[in-house]
Amino acid sequence: MAVKNEGEPFTRIDVSEAKEMIDNGDVQVIDSREMHEHADGHVPGSLNISHMATLARAADLATDKPILFICKSGQRSAVAAEFAASLGHTDLYNVEGGHDYWAAAGYEMES
Repeated sequence: MAVKNEGEPFTRIDVSEAKEMIDNGDVQVIDSREMHEHADGHVPGSLNISHMATLARAADLATDKPILFICKSGQRSAVAAEFAASLGHTDLYNVEGGHDYWAAAGYEMES
């Protein structure tokens, strides 16, 4: 169930909501983990931008569609979403439980 907490510039979603958004298309998926973690398995089609590189890679963030951030558990992706918000992005989502919950749900992973 999507949750928008006051003071957070992003909406918290669970993996089933994330999967639905991805399946419906027109969303950018950012894997906020480190490169070696991304290489071990990730959401298909996700772009790897570690959370601490979000500001430096601002040009790689979509400006015409929602951005969905995912990491291992949901903490680094929340930080990345905060950074994206500081750049003026507004349609931001953080996947609660991250890749841990994604894999546990049996959803496809690329490596």
